[in-house]
Amino acid sequence: MVLHEMAAAPPQDDADLVRRTRAGDRAAFECLVERYQGRLFALVRHYSRDPAEVEDIVQDTFLKAYTRLDGFQQQSSFYTWIYRIATNTVLDFLKRRGRNPVQPVEDPEVLIRATADARLSRPDSNLAEEEIASITHSILAELPEIFRTVLVLRELEGMAYQDIADVLEISIGTVESRLFRARAKFKQKLLAKHPEFSHRAQS
Repeated sequence: MVLHEMAAAPPQDDADLVRRTRAGDRAAFECLVERYQGRLFALVRHYSRDPAEVEDIVQDTFLKAYTRLDGFQQQSSFYTWIYRIATNTVLDFLKRRGRNPVQPVEDPEVLIRATADARLSRPDSNLAEEEIASITHSILAELPEIFRTVLVLRELEGMAYQDIADVLEISIGTVESRLFRARAKFKQKLLAKHPEFSHRAQS
């Protein structure tokens, strides 16, 4: 009977799990890890395709979160707080290795729209997925870090503007401004390198 009641109990919210972790309950933090590890793995894979590297970054993120939990003021959700730690961790990790913190990614919205229009207007344009990933990488690699990161969070992670603002610790207005400028810079570089996409710009 007791086991049945425990199994039927609703999942605890993040705030309660944080409180229990601070009180020394390691099992509570394990619940937070299980709840968010999938999302963090997905986020880090936008920056690296090396499974061992991705795992190291995610583990480092959770370790930092655990050791810094007493400093978590809960002014934002645990979700955005740990995303902020993950974003900073992955960028620092790749910078230490002297690598650009962007790996090939598949089909960001801004590029997909451009390639779709190009295919419609140019039947001979038949870009393979790997070519799209390569083009995306080359263009994102040339963008300043503040623009790359906001594009990843919005276009690839699909995060809401408020969540992006919380993760990056900036205002929603700044998020909107950076996204506008990032998309414009991305499109400008895309057309400069691949003028066959100019049909999109003229539409």
